[in-house]
Amino acid sequence: MGNNPRVFSRIGDCASAAPGFLVGFDSNYHLGEYDYLQPTIEYFQGSFQRPSLAARAGLNTAGVLSSLWNGEQCYPDESLLECQYRLDQPAFAFISLGSNDAYYVRRDPASFERNMRIILDKTIARGIVPILATKADNAEGNQAINATIARLALEYEIPLWNFWLAVQPLPDHGMRDPEHLTSVSFVNFTDFTIPDSLEYGMQVRNLTALQVLDLLRRELAESAPSSSTNLP
Repeated sequence: MGNNPRVFSRIGDCASAAPGFLVGFDSNYHLGEYDYLQPTIEYFQGSFQRPSLAARAGLNTAGVLSSLWNGEQCYPDESLLECQYRLDQPAFAFISLGSNDAYYVRRDPASFERNMRIILDKTIARGIVPILATKADNAEGNQAINATIARLALEYEIPLWNFWLAVQPLPDHGMRDPEHLTSVSFVNFTDFTIPDSLEYGMQVRNLTALQVLDLLRRELAESAPSSSTNLP
């Protein structure tokens, strides 16, 4: 369908925005004991720092389906989601939403799932593999959003990156405040050789996201036709 198997999109709120999320793997990183992930960084090289209009502070599921936050690169009536996919032509998309949906879910419990289904259907229709992420916070008060994310991943049979589970052992569950993740460094989010770096939410977020990409890359290589020379 014309998608690039070496490109992924970032769809999400401030926790998925530059420069904190994944961007450093294109320029400034130290894997330390996780050097087995180096082939995945090389495979997706250039995709980590690719700009994303659809990963920014305050974004929720309704926002990515709207044209209100579009940039100059988007068509006037093009949704933010569709614009980003057209610009990237990705094979994969991290979809990490929900923190900014909590207020609306308290007023209309079905709103998050309704919007997320539209996002997933549009993503899959383009031949893009959605990577659904759970969130670290519980802004809605009853974990209903994470439960919905996990249920949709199971129903759609798509990858689930359970970030919520990854941060549970961390101090304060990796949260600096009710909305933001902790970080050992607000300059380098992808240096895992900094002492105690993996006691912080943003560093764990980057590591576990890269591990998800590594799994998908290896699955892609194993499932590729034997005649393919494009995959490691």
